Amino acid sequence: MMRSDFADERRTDAPHWAERLVRFLDDGIVVPGTGYRIGVDGLLGMLVPVLGDATTAAGSLSLFWLAVQRGVPRSVLARMALNVGLDALIGSVPVVGDLFDFVWKANRRNLSLIERATRQPQYKPKVFDYVLLAGFVLFVTIAVALPFVVTGYLIAKVLD
Repeated sequence: MMRSDFADERRTDAPHWAERLVRFLDDGIVVPGTGYRIGVDGLLGMLVPVLGDATTAAGSLSLFWLAVQRGVPRSVLARMALNVGLDALIGSVPVVGDLFDFVWKANRRNLSLIERATRQPQYKPKVFDYVLLAGFVLFVTIAVALPFVVTGYLIAKVLD
């Protein structure tokens, strides 16, 4: 049997697109000589500070949609928002944030949360779940935009 470069021993209940997205963002590249896996999330943050983090955080939001579709509990959505929010906030700090991105792997954590929650008895998502999702999207958007706003403010003060 032929294995792909990205083959994992783990079995997943996630849709193929979600697993591929998480692999791309968090653990698709093996660090030579170590076996440790990193993803594009940390690399983009290093190569294109702030903008790279904003881009990958936006990609992470698709996992929230999957979670709502699967009817995961609000507490799981809250944990997912915390994971992405921490990733976006700390990840936007130069150097330290890039290293954090390589370790934290918010998307892998969130996909695992979704899988565990969907193995438990489901409940039908309510309107409040969708409102909560919109709140999380707003929270992550603010978390990602905050470094831009602060940088713009500081530049404006320096140029004054």
